[in-house]
Amino acid sequence: MSAQRGGSGVPGGRRKQRVSMADVAKLAGVSSQTVSRVSNGHPGVIESTREQVLAAMRELGYRPNSAARALRYGRFNTIGVILFSLASTGNSRTVEAIATHAAAEGYAITLIPIDVPTQDNVLGAFTRMGELAVDAVIVIIEIHLLDAGTVTLPPGVHVVVVDSDAGDRYSVVDTDQADGARRAVHHLLDLGHRTVWHVTGPRASFASQRRADAWRATLEAAGRPVPEPLHGDWSAESGYAAGLALAGEPGCTAVFAANDQMALGLLRAFHERGRPAPHGISVVGFDDIPDAAFFVPPLTTVHQDFAEVGRRCVRRVLLQIRENQASAPGTDLVPTRLVVRSSTAAPMS
Repeated sequence: MSAQRGGSGVPGGRRKQRVSMADVAKLAGVSSQTVSRVSNGHPGVIESTREQVLAAMRELGYRPNSAARALRYGRFNTIGVILFSLASTGNSRTVEAIATHAAAEGYAITLIPIDVPTQDNVLGAFTRMGELAVDAVIVIIEIHLLDAGTVTLPPGVHVVVVDSDAGDRYSVVDTDQADGARRAVHHLLDLGHRTVWHVTGPRASFASQRRADAWRATLEAAGRPVPEPLHGDWSAESGYAAGLALAGEPGCTAVFAANDQMALGLLRAFHERGRPAPHGISVVGFDDIPDAAFFVPPLTTVHQDFAEVGRRCVRRVLLQIRENQASAPGTDLVPTRLVVRSSTAAPMS
């Protein structure tokens, strides 16, 4: 048997001709313009016609030429995501939600992480996004940069910011951090605890600062003592270290941890020191990660709706893309809710 020439796997070495829009139109019995409208998701097509065209595409193996479509319509159907860390639960789950909702709208995401959040690195990331041909950018900022004026974003870019206090200058989507912390503290006070201790996240974190400020303000408004907070770094290890210190405080009967991983460390430390939750010391976390319901005991925590944060981010950038204008500054807060489980109870008399 002689070898086929051309390496194409087609007899005679000829490559299979690419299926064109005209081929689809001919098989479906419609115009090429109608095929184009279906290919681009245009709403003005009768459903029966749309199904007819899609069936022809499947039968012929037609794939729209995304590069040609981008040149023609000036859109790439891609959203860039710039973020400073994928390690935190909030960031990783927000990225997952953005990708899911973008895909539902026919968009892909391009992810660029930044190791050191400086002005030069942010501008470099935006330049890279321009080279990768994205239609808009979502910036996930966990630390005080935009609100402190340390970093600014390039003008004229379709952009939405997550987790920032810069709503006076940018379009921001965020969880209602303050309300979630208030719910956690009120829950513990309503159970009869005299005050609530707090383990914060990193000092530079916007979310951590907002939760700590609300914790302090809630205690002050209730006329309760405000203990000195302990500082963690979002990890269970830092929560464990804080728990070892708090277990030795006889007046400590309730603790609000700024995230669930640190709450997990607290639970272990309190157990080891003979003050297991909830009757030794009550513990409330923040995030409601999927594992929180399986801690020992199951963790009372503040639920963040990361899926909704992602949905609102995608909705805001698509509005900017389709109207070709920047979104008005302002902060869109996604509500939280308290999930009560077995790690909290009334203090022992």
